[in-house]
Amino acid sequence: MPDILTSALAGLTVSAALIVAIGAQNAFVLRQGLRREHVAPVVAICALSDAVLITAGVAGVGTVVSDRPGLLTAIRWAGAAFLLGYAVLAARRAVRPDALRPSERPAATLGATALTCLAFTWLNPHVYLDTVLLVGGVAQQHEHRWAFGAGAATASLLWFTALGGGARRLAPLLARTAAWRVLDGAVAAVMVAVAATLLLNP
Repeated sequence: MPDILTSALAGLTVSAALIVAIGAQNAFVLRQGLRREHVAPVVAICALSDAVLITAGVAGVGTVVSDRPGLLTAIRWAGAAFLLGYAVLAARRAVRPDALRPSERPAATLGATALTCLAFTWLNPHVYLDTVLLVGGVAQQHEHRWAFGAGAATASLLWFTALGGGARRLAPLLARTAAWRVLDGAVAAVMVAVAATLLLNP
């Protein structure tokens, strides 16, 4: 039992180190949490997607993916195009002088939000590199690799729950339109930066 617990804690630590960083997916979850809009489905999509990818990595799918560089290249270009498009939308929200406060805008539909969240997750090659290849590769070094995977998936669930659910505590600080413009400007910058890394670091 101690060995299983050690593997689980190792998986949790490795996964936490990879996902607790400013990125496109985290920025999207944070913004949804601040708007209090479809937070639970967004958190569920992110956590379940990570769990599926981690499971695939622990099962050894990483070797199959690494042998198909064309697949990662296609995902890289599609992801970069999506991120740049979202960056344009965020930048427009930041600079439009007549924009309503985000809390006053009509809420996006659950379907549209879910599709956007899925795109942020599944069109990002970094997700595959982190979960399928890196987490999956490290898991192979542990005797209890499935315990390691369970720990990694738990870290993902805890992080996205804290990010989406805890964001509302920042809402009073973002009650003014100017504050949201700064946030959307930062989101746009993050999207462009991530897209640039996808395009410049094949």
